[in-house]
Amino acid sequence: MKRTFNKYKLVTLLMPLLLFSCKKFGDVNTDPTKSANLDPINQLNLVELRFGGDVTINERTSIILTMPMAQQIGGAYYNRYGSAYIEDRQYMSELWELGYPNDVLNIVDAVARTSAKPNLNAICRIMKVYVFARLTDMYGDIPYTEAGKAYIAGTVRPKFDTQKDIYADFFKELKAAVAQLDASKDAVSTELFYHGDLTKWKKFANSLRLRLAMRLIKIDEATAKAEATDAFNAGLIASNDDICKLDYMNITNGYAEIRGNGVSVGINQYQDDGRPRICTTLINQMKGTNDPRLNYIARDYWVNPDKLTDRLDVTAQVKAQVGIIGVGPGKYNYDDFLGAINIDYPGRGTLSVPNGGQKVQLADFMVRSDAPYFHMTYAEVEFLLAEANTRWGLALGGTAKQHYENGLEAACQQLALYPTGPTLSATEIQNFKQDNLLAPGKELQQIDTQIWIAQLMNGPEAYSTWRRSGFPVLVPGVTAESDVTTIPRRFEYPLTEREQNATNIAAAITALGGKDTWTAHVWWDKQ
Repeated sequence: MKRTFNKYKLVTLLMPLLLFSCKKFGDVNTDPTKSANLDPINQLNLVELRFGGDVTINERTSIILTMPMAQQIGGAYYNRYGSAYIEDRQYMSELWELGYPNDVLNIVDAVARTSAKPNLNAICRIMKVYVFARLTDMYGDIPYTEAGKAYIAGTVRPKFDTQKDIYADFFKELKAAVAQLDASKDAVSTELFYHGDLTKWKKFANSLRLRLAMRLIKIDEATAKAEATDAFNAGLIASNDDICKLDYMNITNGYAEIRGNGVSVGINQYQDDGRPRICTTLINQMKGTNDPRLNYIARDYWVNPDKLTDRLDVTAQVKAQVGIIGVGPGKYNYDDFLGAINIDYPGRGTLSVPNGGQKVQLADFMVRSDAPYFHMTYAEVEFLLAEANTRWGLALGGTAKQHYENGLEAACQQLALYPTGPTLSATEIQNFKQDNLLAPGKELQQIDTQIWIAQLMNGPEAYSTWRRSGFPVLVPGVTAESDVTTIPRRFEYPLTEREQNATNIAAAITALGGKDTWTAHVWWDKQ
């Protein structure tokens, strides 16, 4: 079933928020600090939409910072902060500054007001964990138990919970929410991720628990193993049909819009030369494994300088002359400058392809405004099971080899879920699996590197995979502009939080070693 939405649903879910924010509406006898008339399903839908649709968060968090730091993309001027480690606290603050007053506020309130609707309440609890997981994984210790309760409880300066305690509550909440879902109770058919399919919500929650469990492999291996095993036994995403994704609308977002894919819009708002190119780290990894996806996702484009909408895919012609060329870590599109080459294009004659046209970028189908945002994929689940089996000698539903090959196949087939995306042939997939058998002693490197590739377009997750596993092995892209000489490990706290919540943030900074730096490590990122 296609998980999408239309303009009428969007108006429906946004109108209560407009009413909520305007004091002249509503009963004057209603407590103004309570949101009694705001339908929680609309709050849930808003949070679901914003996660992948908010342009500011996704541009800053994914395109500017985490995707370049994870060496998946780079080259554009705005990638420099992540690719060359140029410190910009404001960019690091956007997830917090926009996430807490919008996503956290709404989902915490929705959980608090849905006790009479057990299924809606359970789904909101799962979504709450998902929202907070992105925050704590990026920052470390954060406000959690008291967060989002300024209206509910008058808590305007919430305490910071330790990441250790937050993760413990994540596991408890996800397990309880799954147990609470009951097909005989309230229907939640208008939510956007699964349209109220409770079986799929259970699978997503359990798969999220598996992902979070594997975060702990360096800091608490016993809990990681126990939670991963329990999540498997509870039932995981078992096919690409179970994937948690949201398909967006084919519109051009502004920063106030959430109807288009925020990552796509963050890339496409710039002219061709100003867009990111694919990092050589990703290209070389895929070349080295004969990955058939590379030919589909890495494309060269020629743009008519006199008519920018005249844009042609010239990959075959460029590749025949220069191969597949990307941009190195820390470098700009104009570095390692390439002289123009002439190509013959059917129906257009001879075209001159400049430097930028010879350096591959993400294929158009991946950065459409109506591209899906993948929250949790079947490929990732299979790779995580392969990793768990390898680390602990388990047999969770099959061997490490079986799960790994299932992951490779699912990741290839996943491309077809994009509008106009390619369908890889059975032969291409079989050859890929045959060329990449698990090698003794290198299993974890192979598995975790494939997770990193499968999470392309989800920068925070790819960045977290690298931090927790150490794979792929990344060489820092240090330049003369760099503020640090190692790849950053977290986001710094916003200055507003230091100013307005100084007492509570102090303990969190102490836990980082006394300095709020982006080279410090979050709790689970133990070295």
